[in-house]
Amino acid sequence: MRFLLVLSIFAVFVTAFPLFDLIPDLRSTFNSLINSSPFQPDNIKDKVIKLGPDEFKLVSEAEKLNLKRQNKNFIDITNQIPIEQAIEQGLINAPTNSIWDRLFLLGAKQVKTLKKTIPVYAYPTKVHYENEVKGLYEFIDIDLVFKKLTKFSSFFSRYYKSPHGLDSANWLYDEITSLVSNFKEIETLKIHHDGWDQYSIIVSIPGEVKDKVVVGAHQDSANLILPNIMRAPGADDDGSGSMTILESLRVLLKACEDGSFKPYNTLEFQWYSAEEGGLKGSIDVFTRYSDQNETVVGMLQQDMTGYTQGSIDEGVEPHFGLINDYTSVELNNFLKLIIKNYNKISYLETQCGYACSDHASALENGYPSSFLIESEFKYTNKYIHSVMDTIDRLDFDHIKEHIKLTIAYAYELSLAKKLY
Repeated sequence: MRFLLVLSIFAVFVTAFPLFDLIPDLRSTFNSLINSSPFQPDNIKDKVIKLGPDEFKLVSEAEKLNLKRQNKNFIDITNQIPIEQAIEQGLINAPTNSIWDRLFLLGAKQVKTLKKTIPVYAYPTKVHYENEVKGLYEFIDIDLVFKKLTKFSSFFSRYYKSPHGLDSANWLYDEITSLVSNFKEIETLKIHHDGWDQYSIIVSIPGEVKDKVVVGAHQDSANLILPNIMRAPGADDDGSGSMTILESLRVLLKACEDGSFKPYNTLEFQWYSAEEGGLKGSIDVFTRYSDQNETVVGMLQQDMTGYTQGSIDEGVEPHFGLINDYTSVELNNFLKLIIKNYNKISYLETQCGYACSDHASALENGYPSSFLIESEFKYTNKYIHSVMDTIDRLDFDHIKEHIKLTIAYAYELSLAKKLY
C-alpha cells in the first residue's frame, strides 16, 4: 500500500508540472515504474497496431500506452485484422512470449484487411452559398458553447474504458437528441463497439443521395500518466472539437427547420469513442461503412480547436493548422477555398504524422479526409493528456472560427453535385 501511495503522489506531481518535456530521463524512469505497478493492464501482446502505411506491430495494452506517452501515433486494428490474419499476411510475427499469447491467438477471428484505394472527387472550385451560410453565423452562440464545454470537461475523465467515459457519452447523446427531436427524418445512432462501453454517436441528415459528407470529432479524453485513475478534463482535446461540431449542427438545424437548407448529399456529424486508444471508434465506424459499400465524398476532422496561446507567444497571428500529410490534397484545396471565403483568419499548412486523429480511419478505408487543427502543429496545446487541459486556456473567438468553417464546409459540400 505504501508503494501505491507514493506512486499516486508522484503521478499527481508530474501531472501538475509538465516536467516530461524538460527532463527526458524522467519520462523513461516513470514509464518503467508505471509498467511494473499493479495499475498497469495485462501485458499480453494481444493488440495489432498500424504505425504507418506499411508498418504493423503486435503489442500489449501497456505498450500502446507507452507509445502514446512518446507521441507516437497508431491505429489499433485488432478488430479489423485479427492476429492470425496479420500473421498469415506477413504483417507481424507469431507471438511466442507466453502460453497466454498463444491461447489468445487461437481465439482470434477472421475479418477483411484494410487496403483501399482513395477516389478523387471534383470538389467545387468556387463557393455557391455565401449569403446563405454567412446568414447563419448570427445564430452561433459562443456563450452556449462555453456552457456546454464547461459541462463536457467537468466529467472526471472521458476515458473510453472508464464509467466516466460512458457517462459523458450519455450526456452528449442526450444533448444531441434534444437538438434533433423535432426532425423525424434525422437519425441519431449509437454505435456500440466490441470491448468497451463508451459508444460513438452519429447524426445523419438524409440527402437526395446516400453519398455522405462527414464532420467528425472525438469525444473521449485521456490522462496518459494513469488513464484509468487520474482526471482528464480534455477541454481542448477534444472537448473543443466535440462542441465545435455540436454547435455547427445546432446552427445548421435552424436552416433545416425553416426549409432553407436540405442537403443533396447525406450530411453526417460523428463523435467517435476511443480515439485515445488508437482511433478504435472511428476505425470501426469507417470499416463498417466500407464493408457496406457506403460512399463518403469527404470527411473533416475537428480535433483541438481552441488553443491560440502557443502561436501568440511566438508572435504569430492565430490561424488554422491545415494538416497536409496523410490527408486528401483535393479536399484540402476545397478547405482552402472555404477558409478564404468564410473566415477572418488564414491557415498554415503543417504536419502531424501518420494516424494523428480520426481522419486517418476514413483514409484507411478509402475515403478522402482532411484534418484542421487549432494552429500550426508546433504551436498546439502542450497541456493535453493531463489535468491541465482546462477550459480557461481556450480562446473562444478561435473556436468560433472553427464553427464558421465547419458550417460552411458542411453546407457547401453537402449541396455539391457532379462530384464524380
